[in-house]
Formats: sequence, structure tokens, C-alpha cells
Amino acid sequence: MNVITKITSLLLALALFQPSLWAQEKNFPFTYGEELNFEVSYGWFNLADAKMVIAKNPEKIEDKEHFKIDVYGKTKGAATIFGRVNDNWGTIWDKETKLPSRSYRHIEEGRYRKHEQVYFDHQEKKAVMELYDRENKNLEKVQEFVLPGSVQDIVSGFYYLRTLDLSKMNKGQSVNIKGFFDKEIYNIKLIYEGQEKIKTDLGEVDTYIFSPQIPKNKLFRGEYPVTVWVTQDQNKIPVKIKANLFLGSLNLDLKSAKGLRY
Repeated sequence: MNVITKITSLLLALALFQPSLWAQEKNFPFTYGEELNFEVSYGWFNLADAKMVIAKNPEKIEDKEHFKIDVYGKTKGAATIFGRVNDNWGTIWDKETKLPSRSYRHIEEGRYRKHEQVYFDHQEKKAVMELYDRENKNLEKVQEFVLPGSVQDIVSGFYYLRTLDLSKMNKGQSVNIKGFFDKEIYNIKLIYEGQEKIKTDLGEVDTYIFSPQIPKNKLFRGEYPVTVWVTQDQNKIPVKIKANLFLGSLNLDLKSAKGLRY
């Protein structure tokens, strides 16, 4: 199940965009209290539940309003035989700059534990990572990283994607993804594949399709193994993510959505 969790994390990381690539909308397509619930499946097996939640109230940092956004992933049913997973990724995202001020991860995978806080200073182009003990009580290590400029984290990048004017993109157009996650800078090319109407638990929806180009590795099959579908309505919510593995495919499907802005 550690592999499944790593794949799920990477799928989220693939949504990272660097700023100023496209025209941005005046208003956010999401608001406080939004909750998106997904099911993670492999073939006929339902492996886990995942949800993306925006806190009901703003987080204040130096009198600036931030969105507090959390992503949760938890194994269920027979999948727990291979090891229980109960993970939480989060971001404190500046509404004005559309950049993360802080991110955090609380990882529980079998006996493995990891608790991490990352503080971003985009002006000074650095990130400070704090690692805590398995009970998340005592600070054990502090590391500083040089950033190439403004970056998104694994969660904030997904929401930054939704603020972009996707309707102005042309099929085949690509952008370079830039983000910071797990001590690494991500630079991945994302290809816009066009539009498609798909069936979901929310009914038939019109979507934009994206395919990230991923370097050869032992998990994924092909040069463009991942596909992401985002609704064309004002909410622009991700309704499906599919990853082609060397054996079969992993799917994240939206099951319910509440607290939507539109």
C-alpha cells in the first residue's frame, strides 16, 4: 500500500502550475467549506477513500487571509491487509498571491510515520522544513532548501489549477509544472488534450483533459500514463484521475461534492 499512496501523492503533485502562465479569473472558483470526496480503485477493488476539504473559516497569517486546505487518504476494506494508510497533506494558501505560506504532511502507513511542516519564503526563494518525531510532539530536524522562484506545494498546486482560465488553452498546448514536494523541485510538462463529456456519480459532465509527461520509472506505463479530467463549469472540480501502471490502472473518481461555490 505504500506504492499506492506514493502514486496518489504523485497524481496530486502533477497538478502543480507555476504562476503567470495563463490569464487568471477575478474570483476563486471555490470557497470556504468546499468538500470533494473520491474513491481510489484498482480494477474491481476499492482500495481507499480520499477527500479534499477547504476549512470553513479563513486562516490568518500576518493579517492576511489564507485558505486552509486538507487532503486525506485512508485505506479501507481488504486493502488494509497490506497495511493501513491514514495520510493527511495540507496547505495554508495565500489568497492574494495564490502561493503557499506553509504546507504540512502527516503520514501513517503501516508502522511508518512522518510529520513535516514546510515554511515558504517566496521573496527570499527558500523553504524551511521541520521534521517531528513519530508522535508529532518533538522537533527532530530542520532543513533549508533553495527555491528556483515561486512554487506551489502538492496541495496548493491542485487548487491553483482551478483558478486558471482553461477555456483559452488550445489542444496540444503545454506548460512546465514547477512545485516543491518531499525535498524535490518538480518540473513536469503538462499537455492539454482537449475536451470530453464523461459519466460520473454527479451525472454527465463536460471536462477539460490533461496528460502530464512523466520520466520513465518503475510505476507507470508509457510517456503519458496519467490523465486528469476537470469540469468545464465555473467550479472546475477534478472528477477523475487515471494512472496506467505496468499492471492495470489506478483510478480516483469523484463520488460527492458539497459546499461548491457555484
